[in-house]
Amino acid sequence: MDYLLNAIATVFTFEALLVLFLGTLAGMIIGMLPGLSSTMGVALCIPITFNMPPELSLILLGAVYVSSVYGGSVTAILLRTPGTDASIATSLDGFPLTSSGRGAEALGIATIGSLFGGLFSTLALLAIAPLLSKVALAFGPQEYTLLALGGLITVIGVVSDIPVKGLIAAIAGLMLATIGLDNFTGAQRFLFDRPELIDGMPLLPVLIGLFSVSQAFNLCVPVAGRVLDENTKLRFSGHFPYFHDIKRCLRTMNRSSVIGTIVGILPGAGTSIAAFISYNEARRKSKNPENFGKGELEGVAASEAANNAVTGGTLIPTLTLGIPGNAVTAVFVGGLTIHGLIPGPQLFTDFADITYTLIMSLFLANILFAVLGLILSRHLVHVTRIPGALLGPMILIFSIIGTYALRNEMFDVWLAALFGVIGYFMERWRFPTAPLVIAMVLGPILEVNFRRSMQISDWDLTVFFTRPISLALVCMIVAAIAYPVWRHLKHKRALNQVNPVN
Repeated sequence: MDYLLNAIATVFTFEALLVLFLGTLAGMIIGMLPGLSSTMGVALCIPITFNMPPELSLILLGAVYVSSVYGGSVTAILLRTPGTDASIATSLDGFPLTSSGRGAEALGIATIGSLFGGLFSTLALLAIAPLLSKVALAFGPQEYTLLALGGLITVIGVVSDIPVKGLIAAIAGLMLATIGLDNFTGAQRFLFDRPELIDGMPLLPVLIGLFSVSQAFNLCVPVAGRVLDENTKLRFSGHFPYFHDIKRCLRTMNRSSVIGTIVGILPGAGTSIAAFISYNEARRKSKNPENFGKGELEGVAASEAANNAVTGGTLIPTLTLGIPGNAVTAVFVGGLTIHGLIPGPQLFTDFADITYTLIMSLFLANILFAVLGLILSRHLVHVTRIPGALLGPMILIFSIIGTYALRNEMFDVWLAALFGVIGYFMERWRFPTAPLVIAMVLGPILEVNFRRSMQISDWDLTVFFTRPISLALVCMIVAAIAYPVWRHLKHKRALNQVNPVN
């Protein structure tokens, strides 16, 4: 309770409220612009936090994260142009509502659903994270090895339509994680005569390159043009949803918030997955499933409550175990380490004041984006008129400045440019970037703890089956591998029964 009271006092200072407001507004704008993801928004803001106190830094990053997820719903509803992949499911019913003159209703229920999901997941973060951090104190090298391995396997299977491409990206990330000094022997590995790499591949230039510079290149392509044509008129007629419509959607929002929070805790299962699972579940439970896809408020409420509930869920394993749930929280880990905050149980003991300040700021950020969304959404959508040829260079300039400010090294700028090119072609060839980033974060955890486990057991692999927690993690990993294989075989068997081979 003392930590919570101190956190509330910190959040309600003038500086914190100003940072919270600016971060929320910036996140909404980033979310509305297609191609500018939540990951890119958080990555761009990290250089801004270099000279800020840790509390204000985390407030800014948290506000950008939660508000950018909501921001994508505005353009998804009004223009059928999802600002982020999290809002693709929202456009299925949001745009038909706008086309029938009910755009204000759709935006209203999206805002309420986003607020509901965001507050629910933040409450879950407040309740679960401290307990999980205490459990994490019982974790040894075996458990951390299995956690890192399980996170990688889950990410590979979830984020890509073609798991082989996810596997290739993850292997590339693990290889990058081996650059630098060996933690056990002190030997230099893969430095290529570059002393800048002696501490390992710097994470921030890689992140900015993959998620910011690559998008800047993409926006500069001539075919990008404008998201919103100059002559397009926004159909923003109608009224905000009636009380009985909100009441009708409450059960859906509650169910979707639970789904979103659980999906967020699972490594690699992002906002778009939670949104589609919740959307399908809402349609299955609805009394009028035939209305879905034609302009159903419950469809909008389900997807928005779910994708915003993911935000708090992803921070639970990130803060307590140091295992990022998705690419955004992998970037978040970079923001923490810059300020000397190592994710894990210490965040809830030695740095509890800072951690609880972040959690309390997330409550306010959710409320603030809901208020701003109801007031400004019809006006903020016009930012999509900015030509890509102008927006791309602006992002590129901020990326270069932010990358150079990290260590005052031009090497980092060239590194960001290199990974910008790599990220550009990865997107074009449909290689997911999330496995690469998360593998870079989990690689050192996996290597160090695996080698410690082997030293303890004298290279006996049965050490992973000797403790209850590690045994449970092994079972979860086996299930995570077996389930997709079983589902594929079941689907193939069903197809053979429908179309038997003569």
